[in-house]
Amino acid sequence: MKQLLIGLGCLLIVRATAQTPTASPLTVEKIMQDPKGWIGTSPSGIFWAEDSKTIYFNWNPTKAKGDSLYKIPLTGDRKPVKVAAAERQKLPPATGGTYNRARTLKLYEKDGDLFLLDCKPGKTGGQTVRQLTNTVERESNPAFSGDEQKVVFARSNNLFTVSLATGEWTQITNLDPGTKKPAPKTNDQETWLKRDQLALFDVLKERKAKKDEGEKITKAGQPKRPKQFYTEGKTVQNQRLSPDGRFVTFSLQKSAQGAKTAIVPSYVTESGFTEDLTARTKVGAPLASSEFYVYDIQRDTIQAVSTKSIPGITDSPDYAKTAPSPSSVPDGNRRGPSAAEVTTDTIKKTKKLADRSVTISGPIWSEDGKYAVVIIRAFDNKDRWIMRLDPATRQLKLLDRQRDEAWVSGFGPLTSMTGFLTDNQTFYFPSETDGYSHLYTVNVETGEKKQLTKGKFEVQQIQLSNDKKFFYLTTNELHPGEQHFYRMAVDGGERVKLTTMTGANDVTLSPDETQLAIRYSYSNKPWELFLVDNTRSIPKKGKQKSATQSTPVQLTTSLTPEFQAYPWRDPTIVTIPARDGQTIYGRLYKPAKPNGKAVVFVHGAGYLQNAHKWWSQYFREYMFHNLLADKGYTVLDIDYRASAGYGRDWRTGIYRHMGGKDLTDNVDAAQWLVRTQGVDAKRIGLYGGSYGGFITLMAMFTTPDVFAAGAALRPVTDWAAYNHGYTANILNEPFSDTLAYRRSSPIYFANGLKGHLLICHGMVDVNVHYQDVVRLTQRLIELRKENWEVASYPVEDHAFVEPTSWMDEYKRILKLFEERL
Repeated sequence: MKQLLIGLGCLLIVRATAQTPTASPLTVEKIMQDPKGWIGTSPSGIFWAEDSKTIYFNWNPTKAKGDSLYKIPLTGDRKPVKVAAAERQKLPPATGGTYNRARTLKLYEKDGDLFLLDCKPGKTGGQTVRQLTNTVERESNPAFSGDEQKVVFARSNNLFTVSLATGEWTQITNLDPGTKKPAPKTNDQETWLKRDQLALFDVLKERKAKKDEGEKITKAGQPKRPKQFYTEGKTVQNQRLSPDGRFVTFSLQKSAQGAKTAIVPSYVTESGFTEDLTARTKVGAPLASSEFYVYDIQRDTIQAVSTKSIPGITDSPDYAKTAPSPSSVPDGNRRGPSAAEVTTDTIKKTKKLADRSVTISGPIWSEDGKYAVVIIRAFDNKDRWIMRLDPATRQLKLLDRQRDEAWVSGFGPLTSMTGFLTDNQTFYFPSETDGYSHLYTVNVETGEKKQLTKGKFEVQQIQLSNDKKFFYLTTNELHPGEQHFYRMAVDGGERVKLTTMTGANDVTLSPDETQLAIRYSYSNKPWELFLVDNTRSIPKKGKQKSATQSTPVQLTTSLTPEFQAYPWRDPTIVTIPARDGQTIYGRLYKPAKPNGKAVVFVHGAGYLQNAHKWWSQYFREYMFHNLLADKGYTVLDIDYRASAGYGRDWRTGIYRHMGGKDLTDNVDAAQWLVRTQGVDAKRIGLYGGSYGGFITLMAMFTTPDVFAAGAALRPVTDWAAYNHGYTANILNEPFSDTLAYRRSSPIYFANGLKGHLLICHGMVDVNVHYQDVVRLTQRLIELRKENWEVASYPVEDHAFVEPTSWMDEYKRILKLFEERL
């Protein structure tokens, strides 16, 4: 192999010196075979050595059964080298770890033990690792104490420190998972007898006084131990010691009571017996509760943080305040609750939404230990609060509240993209306040807020530079279908674009911030690893200026000659007008010889982006679309309402009605194909998996004259049967918002089926349960429908694994379209 450099915007794939094979026609068997041998394995899991001189990544150029760890030293010829098992065992984990303030030491956990890495730059003899613990029990979450003389860590539900100088361990908390036993009570008779005995007999009185004095002396001579606190079976989480060592904060989580877990039977097993797989609860099941505590070590008190003062803690969502009108509820010949039942049920359950539970994450401490910030989320996900916590008084002060009548954008607990700047008062965080995910700051002392980025784009990743003078940001501001890496001063202003290649640039910054390891791909080119020198773009003496961009150097070549031989299409990014005036982005595969037939692909996950300029995670579907285009089909896949990358309004466009705007976007796209691409309106099919399977069912049941055939893969048929974390955000809960579930679940609309429907589902799917398709099957039987079929896959979970399963599924999809369009 010969390695070549890449020019700006150019991607030259390095090919074998042997003659490139001639492309053979695509078949389902070819594109659905094991991708390791057919396509090649792209690099993944990129991480750096602490000295910034070596890149590590997972890779599999030898087509082994599993990926291996490789490295590329930046000195020498920069060729990938497989990491030996002995060297791999000594490496720190690819992610995680905590630095000291000078970034000369790094703490990390590995295999349940704690390690300290000396990563001083230019250290003679290389970097050294010191193992701090070697125990059977697991130590976790290591952090430096405020004075950086100790390591704070969790073990068996308690917090400990170990001195870096002496190795001495100290237990900070004494949280007992049991229940405190009440002291034995004495009755009036026993109390009187004891008092009378001491009054009668001097010897008893003297012995008691001597005993009491001895216990007092013994107690005074004992070292002070942490206060014992009984958690009564609750799970201890997120223990943190304040920088000054005075306070410990922690959460207690109580498991949900009475939450029934679904069971998924597995029929093809090694034992020969049917085995039950534990799956999950369904939406609306009772949830775990959470409480947040402060342990004041100085005062030896443990008390809960009250949430009653949180602004809007009792606010009910708008949907609970207004009952639907009977005319808005789907009815007719589809079975389900009547309009009157839905209206009554919605009103009846409103009171249950008055008192809301929350979960508290953090605190995040300023470097000087003066300020602590917590991030609070309501369980119904309508609110996210950022609040300053005074641990001494346990009082909360509001810094920022994001309220969304749909659901607050999913940044998790936010702790990975938040923190303090060098002044120890300015706290940065992402928010969708103006309709797009942007970067904000707030002064925790004055409450003054500032928006640092603005525009119709999303800030998707945030990283503070080592010196805290700059932010490194990943955004899609150049185009919704591109991702680039930028640098920006911490007070906002000009953003300097550090990546140049069109597509997606997934950047892993070297620890010293001088190099960018870029996992890059384009629409028709899978991911490869590139290197960019970042030193040219770093401003001198704090002056911001445009970056002098270095040429990206390609470090890996992963594709097989057979895969490269086929001229994979670069789908055209198109924009389609929706009926409500919004713009839909899509990817169009145009055939050389159109046959008038078209297929619309519906991506899964709902909140996911696929109409972009990088290698799709739906790579099998991408190859299938090339196969269809070779046969004359026009293929279109769109980022319908609720897809990622387009801001809050697009994200929440399906609130309380899945199968509403997300479906009409697909219908509008199909009609656009007829108007602009010469497609026959009576020969359009669609297919998709998971959420895409759900949309396929809704399309076939509620817009049967638009799509002549559809393939629904692992589809949700009734949202009341799906999980809580995803579904409750969008549809609330089945017993409090029956209307939302009634109009969003395909099973209620099955009577509308006219075209030909294929349903494919794995039988050991622990995400969308096989029960979904079984219930729909019974519904179709009772409706006397005949134009449908179900293909079941006994050993497949939600995401198929076996090539034979992929082949069978897509042969059926192709047959459906060939015969019915």
